[in-house]
Amino acid sequence: MLSRILGTRWIYAAIAFGCITLLAMGYYIQFVEHIEPCPMCIFQRLCYFAVIAVGLVATLHGPRGGWHGLYCGLLFLAAATGAGIAGRQTWLQHLPADKVPECGPGLNFMLEMYPLAEVIKKALKGTGDCAKVDWTLLGFSIAEWSLLCFSMILVVAGLQLRAALRGDRG
Repeated sequence: MLSRILGTRWIYAAIAFGCITLLAMGYYIQFVEHIEPCPMCIFQRLCYFAVIAVGLVATLHGPRGGWHGLYCGLLFLAAATGAGIAGRQTWLQHLPADKVPECGPGLNFMLEMYPLAEVIKKALKGTGDCAKVDWTLLGFSIAEWSLLCFSMILVVAGLQLRAALRGDRG
């Protein structure tokens, strides 16, 4: 198992560093390329921040046993949430033009006008803004790359969680 070779701290550190790099790229696209993130992109960023927080705390802690399982479970939960949002956005991006929902207000406007639960509901439903592809790398949109990255975190966290539940030392 990977954790036997590298130890769990390195796995958590690599996941956190990878997500920091992804967020840095997102901020580069936003502030240098001047492409504003849609509400679904903002929620994906929050999931990356959650993964980073868990990864950094776990890196410092160097967990074993039940703690290792807890951290893996938290990583899995944050990555699954992010993958769900990225998957929904990817689906919206591949809808035929006549099926794309209308564009909606920005996240800041929604936060000022609606209760938080309504903002979350509207943001996760997606709008035409979320279906628009403004930037690609190797032919894949940001949402598609995000779905891939969250999926990779899910695989690693799932394998580590399985090992932790079996009692493998990491």
